[in-house]
Amino acid sequence: MKTRVGIIFGGKSGEHEVSIQSAKSIYEALDRQKYEPVLLGVDKQGLWRLGADASFILNASNPKLIALNSGAPEVVPVKRPGEALALRDPDTGLLRQGIDVFFPIMHGTFGEDGSLQGLLRLLDSPFVGASVLGSAVGMDKDVMKRLLRDAGLPTPRFASVRSTKDDLDAIAAELGLPLFVKPCNLGSSVGISKVKKREDLTPAVERALRFDRKAIIEEGITGREIEVAVLGNEEPKASVCGEIIPCHEFYSYEAKYIDENGALLKIPADLPAWISDRVRGLAVKAFKVLECEGMGRVDFFLKPDGTALVNEINTLPGFTKISMYPKLWEATGLSYPALLDKLVQLALDRHEHESKLQRGAEF
Repeated sequence: MKTRVGIIFGGKSGEHEVSIQSAKSIYEALDRQKYEPVLLGVDKQGLWRLGADASFILNASNPKLIALNSGAPEVVPVKRPGEALALRDPDTGLLRQGIDVFFPIMHGTFGEDGSLQGLLRLLDSPFVGASVLGSAVGMDKDVMKRLLRDAGLPTPRFASVRSTKDDLDAIAAELGLPLFVKPCNLGSSVGISKVKKREDLTPAVERALRFDRKAIIEEGITGREIEVAVLGNEEPKASVCGEIIPCHEFYSYEAKYIDENGALLKIPADLPAWISDRVRGLAVKAFKVLECEGMGRVDFFLKPDGTALVNEINTLPGFTKISMYPKLWEATGLSYPALLDKLVQLALDRHEHESKLQRGAEF
């Protein structure tokens, strides 16, 4: 029997289209001798729709127009004790598809922040990637950076705000210019602004707060952008280091997902062995500190003096054809299909371990 892998993608966040691109790549790369991939798209209204094949994804070759087929049937997940999770027609209750393990690739809010992971745990279904805590921490840049800082890992200075009425003058004075302003709970460079003048800080915060209730303001770091892929549960491993060399002013949404010439990915990065080893070690430490499992991409700033600063972790990194995470593992010796196979196995291993834990009280 082939393992039925439910690829959950889309969603209500600003990263909906990016998620569709990732799902398409995973769907095409899963080993058909071992797995039966099932496309499960969540539309922008939050409805779950079941795709029969790749035609479920419209305008697949155009990142600006890529979309779900809204005519696909709606389904709801149902889990009975001792059975695999089933996707059923919400009106008739008829079974449409069974799922053995989920591969969530729903980037951003409601998919990467622990919300979806919590639902899958309630349904007692194995799933790829970090669980509830690691996902939530990895999504909230403010909480993430506080944990990194308190664990003694080097990270850029930062401040979080919930309103433009906060003391932005004091923050600008303390952190200096330039600054980067971001929504705390979003990814893929959505809503990010680079601020070079104090008068631009307030509009940048207003923009970030359109996407989230909290914004983070970070000091601008002059240095190289280095990324490391981490893979594993209790004993995670780090890939080779890669470097992002943006052709835009910074590594923007357009540079990541739309403009194939938006950035140069240099894999492996041209680094002395001692710096590479230190950065890879920091990546694994950050992964553990932030309670992550399965996979994560840890992003660094490397200053001219050799100091490495942990910028952030992405617990559901992009899996598009130009994404860094799979490319880093390919350079480390793990092909795209083998990487997917490993991630699915890690999900099944964790679920098996958790199923053996005692749930009831002892008397």
